[in-house]
Amino acid sequence: MKYLRLFPLTLVCIVVIWFLCFCTVPHTKLDNVPFIDKWTHMVMYAGTTSIFWFEYWRNLRHHFHLSERMLWIISVILPILMSGLIEILQATCTGGRRSGEFLDFFANSIGVGFGLVFGRTFIKMLVEKYVHK
Repeated sequence: MKYLRLFPLTLVCIVVIWFLCFCTVPHTKLDNVPFIDKWTHMVMYAGTTSIFWFEYWRNLRHHFHLSERMLWIISVILPILMSGLIEILQATCTGGRRSGEFLDFFANSIGVGFGLVFGRTFIKMLVEKYVHK
C-alpha cells in the first residue's frame, strides 16, 4: 500500500476510467465520428499506461525499483484484466444503460500496448533528460 502514493496520477486515471465506464454517456456531435468510442477507449488506456511509466521513471531517482516481471504485470496484465472486468460489469450490471463489448476490450488492449511502447521509450528519454538532471 505504501507504494500507491508513488503513483497518484495513475490512480486518478484509474478512478476516472471506472467512473466514465459506468456513467451514462451524453449524446454529442462526435457521435457521428466513425469509431469515436473505440478511439476514446484507446486514448484512455494509452494515457493511463503512459502516465504509469512516467511516474515509474520519475520514482527511480528515489531508489524505487520494480522487477521486469512486476512491471509487466502492473503495466500490461492488470490494465487488460481491469478492462475485461469493466466490460463484463457493463454487460451484466448496468441495466442496459451500458453494453460490454469485445471491441471495447480490444481497443483498451491496443491502448495499453501503445502506452507500453510510448512509456518505455519516449517517456523514459524525457524523464532522463528533464527530470533526472
